[in-house]
Amino acid sequence: MTDTLKFLAFETSTDMMSVALCVGDQTWHLHTQGGANASAQLIPSIHNLLTQAHISLSDLTALVIGQGPGSFTGLRTACSVAQGLALGAQLKVIPVDTLMVVAEDARAKLQTPLSSHLSVVMDARMGEVYGGAYEWLAASAQWQAVVPLQVGPPARMAQALLLEHAASAVLAGNGFEVYAEAFSDALAKRSTAPVTCVAAVPHALALLRLAPSLWAAGKAVAPEGVQPLYIRDKVAQTTVEREVIKAAKAAGLSIDTP
Repeated sequence: MTDTLKFLAFETSTDMMSVALCVGDQTWHLHTQGGANASAQLIPSIHNLLTQAHISLSDLTALVIGQGPGSFTGLRTACSVAQGLALGAQLKVIPVDTLMVVAEDARAKLQTPLSSHLSVVMDARMGEVYGGAYEWLAASAQWQAVVPLQVGPPARMAQALLLEHAASAVLAGNGFEVYAEAFSDALAKRSTAPVTCVAAVPHALALLRLAPSLWAAGKAVAPEGVQPLYIRDKVAQTTVEREVIKAAKAAGLSIDTP
């Protein structure tokens, strides 16, 4: 039993909160509304899963978290809770790029093995999306980034991921639904292989699937090394910016936000 891998994973980068625990092949999980409530709900949810599994924090191999990009408040919650729990239980933490977690959630939903690169677009609010592209390395059961994480207007991201990066034949996440017009236009212009769109989310169960290979690859860090992954410094729009965007929408105009 001492060699059994035990991971606790949690993801709070969106308005959903996802917590999962595995002891070998046994899994317990919770996926519920998060957002502003995640900071109050996360620790009780973790203790609930540990109680169900009849183990304590110190029995775990490591913690696994989605480190961003995503909601600034959600990322701070995940990282601060991970640091506190890991320090107290003398554990290491495996921080994972949130869009990579979305890629893994999409891979699990596909009916056939992945044979191309996979692009991810997630709603970043403020009229923008987070984007990136990944390659699945089956031999090592790991993802490799092939287009760096970035944030920008939906049309620009659709251009980069669907037209300029022709090797990607799967589009995952929620950005293509939130900004359907921009991505529909890019899909219509694509002259290479057709694209499969997969609605996917950053889920703690996806983190658990990635955990063993990441642990074996030495990706765990000390608690003090756990930091949110921000790829946008601007947290919110100013009052003036919100009024400009509101007026533009009322006039039927589109406007790029910073």
